Amino acid sequence: MTSATTAATTMLVPDFPFSYDSWLRHPAGLGTLPAAAAGTEVAVVGGGMAGSTAAYELMRLGLRPVLYEAEQLGGRMRSVPFPGHPEHVAEMGAMRFPVSARSLFHYIDLLGLRTRPFPNPLAPSTPSTLIDLNGARHRASSVAELPGVYQEVADAWEKALQERAELSTVRDAIRRRDVETLKAVWNRLVRDYDDQSFYGFLATSGAFQSFRHREIFGQVGFGTGGWDTDFPNSVLEILRVVFTEADDNHRIIEGGSQQVPMGLWEHRPRRLAHWPRGTSVASLHPDGRPLPAVTRLRRTAEGIRVTDESGRARDFPAVVFSPHVWALLNRVDCDPALLPTGHWTAVERTHYMGASKLFVLVDRPFWRDRDPVTGADAMSMTLTDRMPRGVYLFDEGPDRPGVMCLSYTWNDDSLKVATLRAEERLEVLLSRLAEVYPDVDIRSHVIAEPLAVTWETEPRFMGAFKSNLPGQYRYQRRLFTQFAQEDMEAAQRGFFLCGDDVSWTAGFAEGAVTTALNAVWGVLNHLGGVTHADNPGPGDLFHALAPVELPYG
Repeated sequence: MTSATTAATTMLVPDFPFSYDSWLRHPAGLGTLPAAAAGTEVAVVGGGMAGSTAAYELMRLGLRPVLYEAEQLGGRMRSVPFPGHPEHVAEMGAMRFPVSARSLFHYIDLLGLRTRPFPNPLAPSTPSTLIDLNGARHRASSVAELPGVYQEVADAWEKALQERAELSTVRDAIRRRDVETLKAVWNRLVRDYDDQSFYGFLATSGAFQSFRHREIFGQVGFGTGGWDTDFPNSVLEILRVVFTEADDNHRIIEGGSQQVPMGLWEHRPRRLAHWPRGTSVASLHPDGRPLPAVTRLRRTAEGIRVTDESGRARDFPAVVFSPHVWALLNRVDCDPALLPTGHWTAVERTHYMGASKLFVLVDRPFWRDRDPVTGADAMSMTLTDRMPRGVYLFDEGPDRPGVMCLSYTWNDDSLKVATLRAEERLEVLLSRLAEVYPDVDIRSHVIAEPLAVTWETEPRFMGAFKSNLPGQYRYQRRLFTQFAQEDMEAAQRGFFLCGDDVSWTAGFAEGAVTTALNAVWGVLNHLGGVTHADNPGPGDLFHALAPVELPYG
């Protein structure tokens, strides 16, 4: 269920409304380094979207990124081929990308990747959506085709956003890049709602006084579907999603999202400083492979010493760290001096959401078969209050195999399947879906072993994405602003956090890209470089755009 839709704009995040896409596109480039710094090695820990972006742009500046990766390039941009059918993939992590994510799409376009509309519930590109709540089922292709109570819920959400969060004012300011208005409204919202949960925001809105309406909204929600697993989280997280149109007008990357970080690893830019044309991040590494997992980080007189699992230690003047920040607590032996005490507290307090998915490959998109009696599709994109919660259908043509995401769940719903193997999950989910579609034999169409993931049990991740709880804005501000280090003691500089969990828009690849660009600016500045006067970077404009600082005492 969507609020009033508008033409997608850039994802100008109200906390720090820097135009990263403009910085990337400017012909002057991201900056220049002193000649003596050319070829300087900089460690980049993690080869997900953030690490790959940082390494690529550091290389273009003329530095030598040294990438460490514990598992495989991609991080949560993980596209897993089905056994025996490598041309078809399951998107275990990131799979849908809003067109407002202009910085991410800068790299998607750079690599020449193709995208198509993502089949979200009730989206124009989705043939039909079935909503199964409290034993009642309704099939529709738009909100207008649903019973009146669903339109009431959509209207209530729109009213709450307009009356309590100034939706139209904020979106207009983002579209016009009116930073002054945007900051004035958003800073007030931060002060008013930092201690408010998403559910509390709904329950105290006059438009949502009916529990029935809140229950339906939790199950059906807006954009990607139900949001009740986000009910305990800070409403500020949800407002950012709405304001930046991050949950609307999504695209899927044909061939898999992992092509983006892997493509940046191999890409040979036409313009780059110091290195000869034809250089790629991969070519700067022995055998074209990243170094193994980092196990230890220590500050030294020369900078930061990085030790990997092979036992090799190397000193770097700067380190970019992109994995989930919890890895600093339990996967990497860290020098306490790596971060100021307040930042360690923020790392400890970071709250992650869990998520599980299960995919199957089927012989053809049989869900498009027509029921001879009703004329309806055999199956639809499905939102349900049963265990699967969300079923997504990926149609690659009538004569080609199709991919089904039989379940996509978060938090408590994710934990319900976390201890089950993929085959066990499949059996449970098929039995639940048989209650929704009693005349559809999904099993007879499956042609490959199921693929499943639970991100909270993935050892290197321990969660799918960050989502602040009420009262955690101050912690998030510390982590996000850590790249601007001019007020830090000299001994605490040179270590830069990035990744979508450091960003204000966790769970979206755009946040990984933009915080990586923050880290790139941080390294550039740390090594004596400068940006062009006509193309200032995020650190140059930091004080003008800085997130509002809430009182601590």
